[in-house]
Amino acid sequence: MFSQIDQVRRFNRVVSQRAGTLDQSYLGQGRPLGEARLLFEIGHDGGNARELRDRLGLDSGYLSRLLRALESQGMIVVTPSETDRRVRDIQLTDAGRAQVETYDRLSDDLASSILAPLDERQKAKLVEAMAQVERLYRAAAVTVSAESPATVDARACVDQYIRELNQRFDTGYDPDTAGPLDDSEFLPPDGVFVVARLDGKAIGCGGLKRLDAETGEIKRLWVSPDTRGLGLGRRLLVELEALAQQRGMARVCLDTNGTLVEAQALYHAQGYVEVAPYNDNPYAQHWFEKRL
Repeated sequence: MFSQIDQVRRFNRVVSQRAGTLDQSYLGQGRPLGEARLLFEIGHDGGNARELRDRLGLDSGYLSRLLRALESQGMIVVTPSETDRRVRDIQLTDAGRAQVETYDRLSDDLASSILAPLDERQKAKLVEAMAQVERLYRAAAVTVSAESPATVDARACVDQYIRELNQRFDTGYDPDTAGPLDDSEFLPPDGVFVVARLDGKAIGCGGLKRLDAETGEIKRLWVSPDTRGLGLGRRLLVELEALAQQRGMARVCLDTNGTLVEAQALYHAQGYVEVAPYNDNPYAQHWFEKRL
């Protein structure tokens, strides 16, 4: 019987062979998959080296070698950014755009050749399975790190969290009315703030602050709408609970608005129980706690 690790390895071998990733000339265009994928990621809108490195998870040295190869082939133009000379902007040349269009057509042909031998039921099952695998691969690629709530990514997440609450609450949402939070409350040793990222982009956050010797409060738990359905809300919640335990806390609590029904469902599923109000947050309509 295959173990989970064995199955993952077997799946990766089958996919890499069938998709042509082992070929030195991917789709017969004279360059390996790494260069072809980078052309696709640059796309018609262009980009910069820092974004591409983070999105693809590439080592800076390897990315530079790929860029030099594509530049020598006349596929791209690399120039210093006008706003930050430390950053390199990248644009496709006319030849590069034509090559991307060719790759798109050949990729469609490859996908069609994979589906062609199957009947309609098999095609539907394969496409559905691929969609599920894609979601789970994305979930596995998410990283969560503890950092200062004052970082650019942390602030961007909190700003989006506030904007979403303002849109969803019937009364709107004013963080000052809710009770302003000091960033220092989320700093060690008593507090912590975590940011989740996918392909280098911040997609979620959450904070933990100490209320008393044995109690922590979870605040600003947010996941980008674009990545909901990956189980990230649960992962952030579990991470914050573990960090609370590391700080000697015996329980955690949180509050939420009645509008956020999906949040309430998550808390119930994770073993939180409703309790009497423990604060005077005017936006709170439900209060929860969990013994750790």
